Amino acid sequence: MSSRVAKAALLGVVALTIVSAACATKINSVMADPGRYRDREVTVSGVVNESFSLAGRGAYQIEDRTGSLWVISESGVPHRGARVEVKGVIREAFNIGRLGDRLPTNGLVMLEREHRAR
Repeated sequence: MSSRVAKAALLGVVALTIVSAACATKINSVMADPGRYRDREVTVSGVVNESFSLAGRGAYQIEDRTGSLWVISESGVPHRGARVEVKGVIREAFNIGRLGDRLPTNGLVMLEREHRAR
């Protein structure tokens, strides 16, 4: 692979990373104006602070530099400390059984559609 091709590939990866980060909504924006985001698909990114799972389902808390948000997953949860990008729908908090006892209630959760660990 030539030096030019390698540099172009590296620049492409850097550009994709920047665009991906720019597309993510800050958690504080969601928390400050929940009506704007409620029942809409949103992408957030950050670090997983807490993670609970049972039979491939569970919840995890994601935090960026602006705040934190609980994410409910039907397809497994990333481990604590993982950097993730999550797409999902913002909803009012709801009863999710015994796991709900461990989640602090702030009125909002994200129902995960997909996540990618980075």
